Amino acid sequence: MPLTLLFGGGLLALALFAGWRGARPPDPHRGPRMIPWRLVMVTAAALLLAMLVHLVNLLGVTTGR
Repeated sequence: MPLTLLFGGGLLALALFAGWRGARPPDPHRGPRMIPWRLVMVTAAALLLAMLVHLVNLLGVTTGR
């Protein structure tokens, strides 16, 4: 469980940081963005959702029969 919480916290921090970077207006003087921040944010948020489901399963909640 500690490893799941660690990865979940890291993914949350990455999603928040990428969301902040992706929301900034483009700066043509610095050139194009080399990292697709919005894609990084969405990917981190999807992985965070998977970590949350895994955490709920570790806590004993089962889905299905």
